[in-house]
Amino acid sequence: MSDLTGQVALVTGAAQGIGAAVVAALAEAGAQVIASDINPIGVGAQTRAIPCDVSDADDVARLFYDIAAHEERLDCVVNAAGILSEASILETTPEAFDRTIGVNLRGSFLIAQGAARMMVPAGRGRILLVASELAYLGRADFSAYCASKAGVVGLTRSLAHELAPHIQVNTIAPGPVDTPMLALENMSQDWIDKEFDVPLKRIGRPEEIGALARFLCGPDAGFFTGQTLSPNGGAVMI
Repeated sequence: MSDLTGQVALVTGAAQGIGAAVVAALAEAGAQVIASDINPIGVGAQTRAIPCDVSDADDVARLFYDIAAHEERLDCVVNAAGILSEASILETTPEAFDRTIGVNLRGSFLIAQGAARMMVPAGRGRILLVASELAYLGRADFSAYCASKAGVVGLTRSLAHELAPHIQVNTIAPGPVDTPMLALENMSQDWIDKEFDVPLKRIGRPEEIGALARFLCGPDAGFFTGQTLSPNGGAVMI
């Protein structure tokens, strides 16, 4: 396990699913974790909560102001906040498209920008964004979601160039994971059934994504930047 003792980490989308698993993994490794979400968060040891809508620039500015005032440093950021919706291109409204892009892509940009503003003067840091296997596969009826996550991959590569060599920027692009997002209210049963049609014949566990985030935030990942690591059961072989 990576030792993150003495590190300060920010995790967005921390109320449930992958974000909550990342919070647990980083705290277990010794990091002081700021857990942020638009929804209420139950926090444990070595964790404090700050509410934030990652698509709102003012909210994000307040988040980083709070961290700078209290922790006075930021070593790693994991932006796990995201939303999913299923609708055909004929049924997707511009407002729904903008909302998905706003949370998933604009939110990634705002969080990465806020992190960079703290990390560049310090001369160190790790920024980890969360995309999806669908950034590569595409999927009918998920055009807004796929576009947003493909944008996150491109954003990661650009920031990795811009912020090197002292700040590393990477992306996790999970396949289907057993979280509330993968639920009937977000996806049709037909698509949920198809998620199991991968070489490993199962969906992922949140703690598996948390373990990868812990590695990428830790000392053993010092030669990774601009990379997209995709734990997906073999659905995409990059």
